[in-house]
Amino acid sequence: QVQLVESGGGLVQAGGSLRLSCAASGRTFNVYYTMGWFRQAPGQDRELVVGIDLFDGRTFYADFVKGRFTISRDNAKNTVYLQMNSLKPEDTAIYYCAADPRRFTSPILRGDYWGQGTQVTVSS
Repeated sequence: QVQLVESGGGLVQAGGSLRLSCAASGRTFNVYYTMGWFRQAPGQDRELVVGIDLFDGRTFYADFVKGRFTISRDNAKNTVYLQMNSLKPEDTAIYYCAADPRRFTSPILRGDYWGQGTQVTVSS
């Protein structure tokens, strides 16, 4: 089993920045994983935001966050980070960290393992 613990999130004004962290643990966890974030706004489906291959650092960004969000990893700490800049009210959602025990493929991220979710609220 793999456990994902998220931190970060909160309330910010439009145009501001936030950083999310997701720390992974578990006996089977290793660098041959893909990790990332989904988000879900009230009344909407969960959608993939970003993904990263822990081994070679390849990344995926949904079109609606390209140029504003950056995902990075620290394999020594089993942690990935999501830097969110130029936030918009439409970015308001619960953000869920996810991990899959496989390298980058299609679909980018299925969500075999999930974090508890963290609320991001962007006021206008």
